[in-house]
Amino acid sequence: MKVFLIGFMGCGKSTKAKQLAHRLNCPVIDLDAEIVSKTGKTIAEYFAEFGEAGFRNYESEMLKTYPYPENCVIATGGGLPCFFNNMEWMNANGETVYLQMEPAQLVSRLHNRQKRPLIANMDDEQLLEFIKLKLLERDPFYTQARVVVNAFDLDAEKLEAKLVN
Repeated sequence: MKVFLIGFMGCGKSTKAKQLAHRLNCPVIDLDAEIVSKTGKTIAEYFAEFGEAGFRNYESEMLKTYPYPENCVIATGGGLPCFFNNMEWMNANGETVYLQMEPAQLVSRLHNRQKRPLIANMDDEQLLEFIKLKLLERDPFYTQARVVVNAFDLDAEKLEAKLVN
């Protein structure tokens, strides 16, 4: 089974992917890390060079062409489900889990903003408004996930149980 973890930046996709993969005894794939590895550029550098449209194209291509093992847990980028037919593709090719969090909880978790191009120069107040706006845009995509869980204080055991049920 392939499990795609989706949600807003800072919700814990990369961390939960590692924990869940450990519990399921399968590999973890972080698509952002794979992009960095393949391109030799950080996400911020890729954004700066090719813009958001260029990044979203590359990200979608990576999602759909990566040689996934049969069983694995995949951490996606926060915006990935919202472009092209990425959400539909993930639902057709695995289990999708939306790690949902409240905007204020996300602000409290997003400390190192410099490596995140969309929020690099925002203070907490600006970030909160940005997150609220982006969640309004993204929720129609995120909520297409087969499983929606409150990610605040979520442990891997509870996440695994949601997949089994």
